[in-house]
Amino acid sequence: MKILVVDDEALLVKGIKFNLQNDGYEVITGSNGLEAVELAQDSSVDLIILDVMMPEMDGLTACSKIREFSNVPIILLTAKTEDMDKLMGFDQGADDYLTKPFNILELKARIRALLRRSGAGSSSQASALTIGSITLDLDGRNAYHNGELVDLTAKEFDVVEFLMRNPNRVYSREALLDTIWAYEYRSDIRTVDVHIRRLREKLEDNPAAPKYIMTKWGVGYYFKK
Repeated sequence: MKILVVDDEALLVKGIKFNLQNDGYEVITGSNGLEAVELAQDSSVDLIILDVMMPEMDGLTACSKIREFSNVPIILLTAKTEDMDKLMGFDQGADDYLTKPFNILELKARIRALLRRSGAGSSSQASALTIGSITLDLDGRNAYHNGELVDLTAKEFDVVEFLMRNPNRVYSREALLDTIWAYEYRSDIRTVDVHIRRLREKLEDNPAAPKYIMTKWGVGYYFKK
């Protein structure tokens, strides 16, 4: 799957590209609306992520122009929250709308949903993730341990999904906060510790001696595969 990401915030584009490439997507990028239209014309992409407020040409105009020659799914990103802005986006042909700051896992979930709906991702994007005795139903957002349904909160599911998608890779508390919570709770890294402890209690046979959700002392957490 090839995804076009266009935003004038270079760091945001870099972060989205890194996370999507980790999931196996091919990512091409741009920084303004004119580039978005040109890249959409010149490249065969399966989905487009567009920022609304961009130089040269705004995302709404770019979305409208892309709709003149393509039905590829489009997700709009914006810092605005007014319903009228969302309605304008849908009027211009957008398929979905995400307000900044956003959770990268929510963006990934919306990408998977749009690709399935369009038929582009039905064969290449798995709907379940299994490592050892732990299975995640990505569509239903359900978790199973030894085949038994486990009740996870939304953020607990986000944390374990992210770690399972990137097994054996260690993430600091700060990195997990930035990825899972965006700008929420940025000053309280203990939030991560609490969620890890709860996940071990729910998904490990022995939370005191975990097999999967591991600690790299002085560095962070990882999922052992």
